[in-house]
Amino acid sequence: MQSVLNLCQGLPQKTFRQGDVLMAEGGRDKLIYVLIEGGVDIYKGDILVSSQSDPGAIYGELAVLLDVPHTATVKASAPCTTYVVEDAVEFLHSHPDLSFLLASLLARKLNSITSYLADLKRQFHDREDHLGMVDEVLASLLHEQVEELEPGSVRYPDDTIS
Repeated sequence: MQSVLNLCQGLPQKTFRQGDVLMAEGGRDKLIYVLIEGGVDIYKGDILVSSQSDPGAIYGELAVLLDVPHTATVKASAPCTTYVVEDAVEFLHSHPDLSFLLASLLARKLNSITSYLADLKRQFHDREDHLGMVDEVLASLLHEQVEELEPGSVRYPDDTIS
């Protein structure tokens, strides 16, 4: 994502040591980070969701775009350097090229997730047990139009699993 890095040149940079937290789940700092070098781990609760080291990777965009607390914790898995977008909403409004790249990235992620969900539906469509509900659950998620999103779920509103 060299084009993202090019669009961020001149922004403040911040260096993190291995183990440092860039952003904490539930935090509301409204910052966006763009990875220049190094690596990060992304956690949802105590579950490692992803490890990333691609220069140009963007973190914090969901909280900014949805105006919700951070949905995950991002922690440096190795020493890393990032660009820091401090007034992220204003920055995205005033940088349509970066906003478009971010929209494209989010669309690719959504497409991957939708493809995965379709595979799940296909795999469990004829089940009689609780896995047979996958079809109904996924259909309701895909058609849900929500004006305001909250972290967690109806089943686990505090975003923890007992």
